[in-house]
Amino acid sequence: MIDPTVPKHKICILDDDPDVLQSLQFLLEAHGFTVRTFGAAVALLTCIDPDDVDCLVIDYKMPHMDGLDVAIRLRRQNIVTPIILITGYPDQHMAEKAATAGIDDVLFKPHLEESLVSRIQDVVSRH
Repeated sequence: MIDPTVPKHKICILDDDPDVLQSLQFLLEAHGFTVRTFGAAVALLTCIDPDDVDCLVIDYKMPHMDGLDVAIRLRRQNIVTPIILITGYPDQHMAEKAATAGIDDVLFKPHLEESLVSRIQDVVSRH
């Protein structure tokens, strides 16, 4: 049960797949998060208010700009909000690439439901 006295963490999700966006939004809202979704990197980069988001969940593979590039651009804008990269394309060097881009954690699809909520809570509490 969600405790109404506990402030809701605000999460932004960036994914070019509308079905994934809807699924993740439903999952996170069911766990008491406030969620804002973006279907394109440029929309997130131009609309983000770093004072109004507690964690960013960003897909790796997207057209025009991948999740690593988005993270790099966010860090260049001095946005220190925790970032979790989600990907369905495992790469043995992904953790290293993600760390270089300023990403706090990497999760692999399709098993996001099992760990996304706990990872968000973890990175938000560390931040």
